[in-house]
Amino acid sequence: MQRILLVCAITVALLLVGSAALYNARNHRRGKTTITSNTPDNTKLLSRLKAHAATIVPYAKQHGYNTRFCFLADMQLHSGQNRFFVYDLTADSVLDAGLVTHGRCNQAWLAGRQYGNEVGCGCTSLGKYKIGKPYHGRFGLAYKLHGLDATNNNAFKRYVVLHSHECVPENEVSPAPICQSDGCPTVSPGFLQKLAARINASEKPVLLLIVDNGQSNASQ
Repeated sequence: MQRILLVCAITVALLLVGSAALYNARNHRRGKTTITSNTPDNTKLLSRLKAHAATIVPYAKQHGYNTRFCFLADMQLHSGQNRFFVYDLTADSVLDAGLVTHGRCNQAWLAGRQYGNEVGCGCTSLGKYKIGKPYHGRFGLAYKLHGLDATNNNAFKRYVVLHSHECVPENEVSPAPICQSDGCPTVSPGFLQKLAARINASEKPVLLLIVDNGQSNASQ
């Protein structure tokens, strides 16, 4: 009797392990990801991202941009949290997420957030961007950014680009902050490779939207 019970227990355990593995494999193939382990209310964040994405779709259709996915950077979140999202515009879901810097506005360390668009300001500029051509510069692979709004139309003149840097970790570090930039949305080397794969495979230009609903109330 004990042997039968033991066999049954082992069988159930194997079935549970197999089911978990199948679930993880399916999620991996679909490219789904956890938004962020440190976000207090993922539902509120998803709602916010969905609202921003809703403004992207008609613009992308009208101007010939990719309508399947876009990049959303929510600077309202803590810098140690994943706040750069690859957003599926057709399924209203997050495909991937990673860390991204915000500009220090020429200060040694910027407390909170400030935004600017003037040449030489060193700040992050909010608004829509077209992901431009790739090139190899001082930080390796980078993508030129073209500001599409009045709030970021000097991005190209300011040499604001999408690039990576070793100071940006591959995983969340909140409550610790990450490094700051001179206005470029800077990601980790590994995450940039993921973004590059999507950009390069896209037949149409990809949009990046940098937002901050909280404005200067955001934490580090």
